[in-house]
Amino acid sequence: MNSDEPETTRRSSSPNRDDDTRRLAFTHYRWGWVQLLVFLILGSVLETLHGFKAELYLDVSNSTRRLMWSLAHAHGAALAVIHWGFGASLQYVPRWTGRGRLLASRSLSAASVLFPGGFFLGGVFIHAGDPGLGIFLVPVGAAMLATSVLLTMLQFFRAAKPPATEASRSTSPSNTRTPAHTA
Repeated sequence: MNSDEPETTRRSSSPNRDDDTRRLAFTHYRWGWVQLLVFLILGSVLETLHGFKAELYLDVSNSTRRLMWSLAHAHGAALAVIHWGFGASLQYVPRWTGRGRLLASRSLSAASVLFPGGFFLGGVFIHAGDPGLGIFLVPVGAAMLATSVLLTMLQFFRAAKPPATEASRSTSPSNTRTPAHTA
C-alpha cells in the first residue's frame, strides 16, 4: 500500500473493535490466572488433607466428598486453561463482535464458577453417600460451558479462511514472479 494513504484506509478493522477485543482477551487471561491460583490452592489443601490423613477427607464414609472436591479441583484448573484459549482465539475471529461474543464470554465466566463450585458444594454437605444440593449447579455450569464452546466454534467455521500473516502475503502466488526462460 502507498504510505500516502490515510491511516483509516490502511487498517483492516476499527481501532475500537481492536481495543474491545484486546480488553476482552486480557479479561480472560486474567480470569484464567486467578482461577488457576484458586484451584492450585484448593489442590494443595486437598493434598494436605490427604497427607495428614484427615478423616474429613479420607474416611470411607467421606469418599463422595473426596470425589466431589477432586472433581472441583480438576474442572476449575481445566477451565482456567479454557479461559486462556478463549482469550487467544479472539484474535483469529476479529469480526466477531456483539451479543454472540458477549454471550460466549459471560457463559464461560459463569461456567467457571458454577461447574467447579457445584462439585465443591456437593462435597461440603453429603447425605448418605450422595452429594449435597450444590451438585445441581454442575449441569447448569456444563450447559454454560457448552454454550461458550459452541458459539466460539461456530465463529471459526464462519470465518472464510485463517487470517493471512505478513509473511504469507509476501509469498502468495500473486506476488511471486517466475523467471523468464531464456533460450
